[in-house]
Amino acid sequence: MADNSQLTAQARDRAGKGVARALRREGRVPAVVYGDKKSPDLISLAYNEVNRLWNKGSFMSALLDLEVDGKVQRVIPRDVQLDPVKDFVTHVDFLRLGKGATIAVEVTVNFINEEESPGIKRGGILNVVRHEVELNCPAESIPESIEIDLTGTDIGDSIHISAVKLPDGVTPSITDRDFTIATVAAPAALVSEDNAAEEGEGEEGEDAPAAEGEGEEGGDSEG
Repeated sequence: MADNSQLTAQARDRAGKGVARALRREGRVPAVVYGDKKSPDLISLAYNEVNRLWNKGSFMSALLDLEVDGKVQRVIPRDVQLDPVKDFVTHVDFLRLGKGATIAVEVTVNFINEEESPGIKRGGILNVVRHEVELNCPAESIPESIEIDLTGTDIGDSIHISAVKLPDGVTPSITDRDFTIATVAAPAALVSEDNAAEEGEGEEGEDAPAAEGEGEEGGDSEG
C-alpha cells in the first residue's frame, strides 16, 4: 500500500467565482471537503503542492492526510477541475473518510514478466482492455496498483479479473461478470497469413464443382 501523502490547507470563509479568482492570483487552489455526515469545509491549497501531487498520475486514488488549521483529517480526491488551456488544477473536491470507510477507486494495472510470455515471444501483441480497474477498498488499504503476471500466456489468451490476486478486503466494483483486462493478440503478419490461407482454400473449393460439371457434359456427348 502507498504511504499517505501530507497536504496542508487554509480555511476560507467565502465561496464564489470572485473569491476563487483572487485565490488563484495568490498562487492557491480553491477546494472543498465533504462527507462523513459533516458540514462541508471550504479550503484553499498551495498551487505548487497540489500540482506536484496531480502530476504523479495517481492523485484520484491517493489517500491524503489533510491538515486544516492544525487539525488532520483523512480524505481522498473525488473531482478535479483543470484549466482548459494550460491543464493545471483549478479546483478540487475531497471526500472526507470516516473510520472503517470503504471507497470505490480506480487503480492502475501494471503488467510484469512479458519476457516469460510464449505468445509475446512469438510476436503476439498485449492488448490492454483496461488500464485501470475500479475496486472497492477499505480506506486504510487502497492499493497503489495491481500487478498482472504474464508468465505462460500465449496468443489467444485472455486475462480476466478472476485471475488477479487482490489484497485482502479489496473487491472489484463490477460483480455481474468476469470482465477482461487484457488479451494476447496475434501479430498482424500472422493474421494476414491465416486470411490468405483461408482465401486460398476457398478458391480451391470453388473450382471443384466446375470440374465435375465438365465431366458430366463429356459423358452426355458420348451417349
